[in-house]
Amino acid sequence: MSNIIRSRYLVSRKLGEGGMSDVYLATDTLLNREVAIKILRQELSIDPVNLLRFQREANAASKLNHPHIVEIYDVGEEDGRHYIVMEVVRGKTLKELIQQRGALDIKEAIFIMRQIISAVGHAHTHNIIHRDIKPQNILVKDDGSIKIADFGIAMAMDATQLTQVDSVMGSVHYMAPECARGEMASIQSDVYALGIVFYELLSGQVPYAAEVSVQVALKHMQEDFPSVRSFNPSIPQSIENIIFKATAKNKAYRFESANDMLVSLEEALDRKHEKKLVFEKEVNLEATQVYQKVNVKETTTTSWWITLIVGIMLSGLILFLGVEAASWFNRDPVDQMVEVPNIVGLTFSQARETLEELGLFLSTNVRYQLTDDVEFGKIISFSPGLNTKVEKGTQITVWISDGIYFVVGDYVGQTIDSVQEMLSSTRILVRVEKEQSADVPAGTIIRQEILSPGEKLDPRRQFEIKLVVSTYVEIIMPSLVGLPIETAVNQLEGLGVQVSLKKLSTEGLSDEELENIQFNVVISTSVAPGAVYTQIEGRSVELTYYP
Repeated sequence: MSNIIRSRYLVSRKLGEGGMSDVYLATDTLLNREVAIKILRQELSIDPVNLLRFQREANAASKLNHPHIVEIYDVGEEDGRHYIVMEVVRGKTLKELIQQRGALDIKEAIFIMRQIISAVGHAHTHNIIHRDIKPQNILVKDDGSIKIADFGIAMAMDATQLTQVDSVMGSVHYMAPECARGEMASIQSDVYALGIVFYELLSGQVPYAAEVSVQVALKHMQEDFPSVRSFNPSIPQSIENIIFKATAKNKAYRFESANDMLVSLEEALDRKHEKKLVFEKEVNLEATQVYQKVNVKETTTTSWWITLIVGIMLSGLILFLGVEAASWFNRDPVDQMVEVPNIVGLTFSQARETLEELGLFLSTNVRYQLTDDVEFGKIISFSPGLNTKVEKGTQITVWISDGIYFVVGDYVGQTIDSVQEMLSSTRILVRVEKEQSADVPAGTIIRQEILSPGEKLDPRRQFEIKLVVSTYVEIIMPSLVGLPIETAVNQLEGLGVQVSLKKLSTEGLSDEELENIQFNVVISTSVAPGAVYTQIEGRSVELTYYP
């Protein structure tokens, strides 16, 4: 394969292989950025079915613009090679994260699911279903944010939709029962897969396991969904109920859309103690049919009663609709206007109750942001704003706290032990470097690097801080005998060594001895030349001399 595509994309190496295509790392020489290029395999491009699927991916994914969906930059074909150019996501798959860490805590799982459901909901609003939602297709960036990838089997539900039942292509562990039976995938089958992913985040494993894929598919169709609270009883019942509703065997019982699931997730922590969700057992009408003997005479006798009752009901309905229509036409426009109340500080469900009392509704397009002081899950702002007059039925968009920033402190002058203990409850990795210092007590932080005091951090993401810590001065003792005492003192103090002086007396010495004395010159040192000396508090090198 040529290493340059369309005289623009310089291919460097292969990143991986998929069912239909190969993925390469490349450089967009026009915009000077790294990209990933998915290229349909040459042997598959001659098959019109495979080519259609690949083109369908390109067309479907290029419609989507969402922060949690891998961005598509370019789509094209050159010399029979069909390709998609997309952003490079640095990180790991969600599957790898689960394998490394096992079950995640509730807040982190909700944080991840919120991003995933929001992305899938965005696709659904564009009439696109993913059809292969699973942790292997969900990327966790180095900063902790989520990206959904691989719309390789996504299908746009528009006029070009294929009419035949699609093949079973998604991973069986996340496959809805109706898809396992060979039915066409739908929004509800995506919702089912979202429920499985949520279960796996909280339990660390998939709900159904077997040696053979067919057995797994049968479990999806036949077995009750396991309780995630059996792994962790502290998981609220409301959270488990979301999983139960998303993974209902009958798709009619599931959330109508990913956005409905997102709303329920936002409210879940406000209704932790609700009752366990239980569905009625579904009857397979194809497997069991009970035939009743028809009493023709009885049917004939009672049919006029049924006709009479239906007629009365229809008359009542017509009268009701007429009254409602009249009241609608005669309504006062002023009565339809209400002022938007203050919902700052409320949870999603509390705000919904407050607004619905006034005939207003919460938009499912919820925005999230970290704050300085508002706790997780509380509303921080809304639009239209406070006291704005709006018509009943207006949707209010809210911004909800995603948690409180962690503010980096000024750690200089503190002990490394105290700072490490304080940061142990955060996701900040502490890198310690030691530096000899004669002025700062050992174990004290001299300076901090990478993260500055006052910097605001997302507490869910991983950061690194470098702390330079003072340590005792350590030297190889130089030879000082014969040097002027002032020179020797300056040399040791320059090395960070504390010096003490021992002055010898000349009293009692003979004239001959006095003639041989060198005054103000080092005669001996308390530490032998060449020895390793560590300067600790209260210790010094003693220099002996005649003053």
